[in-house]
Amino acid sequence: MHDQLAAVEARFQEVEAQLQDPSVVGDPRRVRELAKLRAELEPVVLAFHDHQRRLRQLEETEVLLADRDLDPGLRAMAEDELPALRTALVQGEAELRRLLIPRDPRDGRNVIIEVRAGTGGEEAALFAGELFRMYVRFAERKGFRVTVLDHSEAEQGGMKEVVAQVEGEGAYSFFRFESGVHRVQRVPRTETQGRIHTSAATVAVMPEAEEIDIQVSEKDLRVDEFCSGGKGGQGVNTTYSAVRLTHFPSGIVVQCQDERSKLKNLDKAMKVLRSRLLERAQGEADAAAAALRKAQVGSGDRSEKIRTYNFPQSRVTDHRVNLTIHQLERFLEGDLDPIVDALRAAHEAERLRQLEA
Repeated sequence: MHDQLAAVEARFQEVEAQLQDPSVVGDPRRVRELAKLRAELEPVVLAFHDHQRRLRQLEETEVLLADRDLDPGLRAMAEDELPALRTALVQGEAELRRLLIPRDPRDGRNVIIEVRAGTGGEEAALFAGELFRMYVRFAERKGFRVTVLDHSEAEQGGMKEVVAQVEGEGAYSFFRFESGVHRVQRVPRTETQGRIHTSAATVAVMPEAEEIDIQVSEKDLRVDEFCSGGKGGQGVNTTYSAVRLTHFPSGIVVQCQDERSKLKNLDKAMKVLRSRLLERAQGEADAAAAALRKAQVGSGDRSEKIRTYNFPQSRVTDHRVNLTIHQLERFLEGDLDPIVDALRAAHEAERLRQLEA
């Protein structure tokens, strides 16, 4: 581990020097790249320096205690400090191992998130709408921007499906664990006898693909234009601004109708298409790291749950980390951090085990 840390420190010093180089300062793009790299390396370097400082303190304390002529008062102080120093060293080593885990390059990307009603009819659609609002609030807490790309409303409210883009540095790292089936247990509005029903909604989260990741040939696409549906008034519903893309090789169909401009809808639809194609390619290359969207969300059946929202008990349970919190209302208001932090920690621990195996 020491060699890895030394290499990181050397690279950090090299980046620092380049940022002071006049030939680099005049290149804004290169400066941004180096500044981003510096921000990634700095936490590791600072933690490494702290670890080295603790090592020196431990060595100095042990040398001090080896002196038979040491003043009894100083000896007592040194003996008191020794356990805390050793504990801090162990914790510091664990933190360094965590920091040395290679960063997933997708973590910094924007996100395409899709929420769809699953088993449960109108109640599932209502729940899908609540899930999406929860994600919007969570994104706002993180300073991210949410743009709806396409949506279909249910007759009694809620959403049959909604597709949105979440923009912000690190968006994927916060949303990546939301993919799967979300189950809700509660008394529906239409239930007259107070019986608890179980419904489900599916969520798929994809890192937004860039043009350099996925090249889409025009000959592989069919572009259909149509009038937008739903609310919107004459500026939306009476012009052919909505766009539907059909990608022949993959069979993927994407549509976007939330902008008045056909060009804007086309641009957003292309982002969704590239992201789905990137997800599929990653799933084929490494099924364990990034499964296909179908594998992410399953069939939408209640039994394939990753999380349960129990309204009568105000309880949220994430079944992957076996964590339950009794703050359902706060959770639905976007306070996802208790569970998201646990999922991120479990993910890092698993990656660390893989690296050390």
